[in-house]
Amino acid sequence: MGQQQLLLIVLGVIIVGIAVVVGINVFTASSSSANRDGVIADLTNIATMAQQYYRKPASLGGGGNTFTGWTIPSNLSPTANMSAAVTTTVAAQSVTLVAVGNENGNDGSTKVKVTMVVGPNSVTSTTINN
Repeated sequence: MGQQQLLLIVLGVIIVGIAVVVGINVFTASSSSANRDGVIADLTNIATMAQQYYRKPASLGGGGNTFTGWTIPSNLSPTANMSAAVTTTVAAQSVTLVAVGNENGNDGSTKVKVTMVVGPNSVTSTTINN
């Protein structure tokens, strides 16, 4: 083989190697982002159920303008997006939900963690190690 052909082969191998590394990095970032979005969606669903309980009169099995007595349905904790059950702190006028995802976050070693605070008229989420 000529020197030009060897140079083209080496250049081709380098380009393929770089493409593989970039592809792996994109996949890792995408899976972390998808897991974070999945956990937030699951917690939003649970938060909606908590608000329904809050608004439903006590005579119909609800909270009657309080979250006291509300629990997460057992089939929603954990979900396929979570590595453990949701940690719940119920107060009279708020519910705090904490969930840990399956994928590592941006630091590469700690799982994605989402904290959601549910109020009577609002839902606020905070993502740790997104």
